[in-house]
Amino acid sequence: MKTTLALLLWLAIPASAQLQQAPHALYFRVGLPTDVTRHPRAGYALMGGGTDLDEAFRWLCERADDGDLLVLRASGDDAYNPYIKGLCKLNSVATIVIPDSQAAQEPLVADKIRNASAIFISGGDQANYIRYWRGTPVESALREAVKRGIPIGGTSAGLAVLGEYIYSAEGDKPDDKDLSSEAALADPFYRQVVIVPDLLGIPILRGIITDTHFDTRQREGRLLVFMARILAVGQAPQIRGIGVDEKTALLLDPDGSGTVVGKGEVDFFDANSKPQLCEPGKPLSFAGLSLERVSHGGAFNVKTWHGNNRSYAVSVLPSSGKAVIATTPGAFDSSN
Repeated sequence: MKTTLALLLWLAIPASAQLQQAPHALYFRVGLPTDVTRHPRAGYALMGGGTDLDEAFRWLCERADDGDLLVLRASGDDAYNPYIKGLCKLNSVATIVIPDSQAAQEPLVADKIRNASAIFISGGDQANYIRYWRGTPVESALREAVKRGIPIGGTSAGLAVLGEYIYSAEGDKPDDKDLSSEAALADPFYRQVVIVPDLLGIPILRGIITDTHFDTRQREGRLLVFMARILAVGQAPQIRGIGVDEKTALLLDPDGSGTVVGKGEVDFFDANSKPQLCEPGKPLSFAGLSLERVSHGGAFNVKTWHGNNRSYAVSVLPSSGKAVIATTPGAFDSSN
């Protein structure tokens, strides 16, 4: 008989102390109470945020082989549990809320990650994921999950932490607005532009940085700044960026082949030379980028970085003390 569990993850502390010292992590579960052994297939669902996309979650569930899907978040509740369970045939859906770095040290948190047949990282603030998970058993368990071929998805902040390079938002103050393209383009070293190394070590996303809510929040400029910064400081000789619109996802196989689903588009940027000007307090100047734009049903391979979709040449040009993005059709344009 199916049961629903909603319980706290307790540390190994004496029973006499449990009433006085509550654990930090919260665990909620719907479905059967015991994890099952399944044979999941690796894959990565890169979701752009906004309204959740049923098709992307069904894809994750199918790769979980009807096993146990685990949702990770830094705040919030178990709202994903009934939503995902209603979409998918799964043994269970569970949510762990990890509100601080101490919670990330709790043994049962890493154990649940290790037992999951699929993992989904929710939206929120990616700075919390970096601060709470880095150097903890959570990071280790996630890297192990990637190596075991566990399917993993993320939306918004959850997508931001999937690439090899992460815009961490750690430079944001509590009352700051989200980093805008305008602010980043005007000063690529603005305090909110903070780039850090990866958390998960996903092989097919090496050399890639992502951004979310792409069209709705006009984030093309800031993604280009992230790429420019990585090249300018010598972190990599080549950098690629993936910008995902809201209500849109890139469903990616480990061999690099991907399909776009949803209502928006996914933009794939490539740059292999340093920006002409990327200095503190000065507008960015960055030429020689390529862009391929893919809509629902379109295919793209992140290993070959090609998909026979609309392609463009992109430059960031200084103009009247600002930086302006110029986009022109490339050699191949399937819309013609």
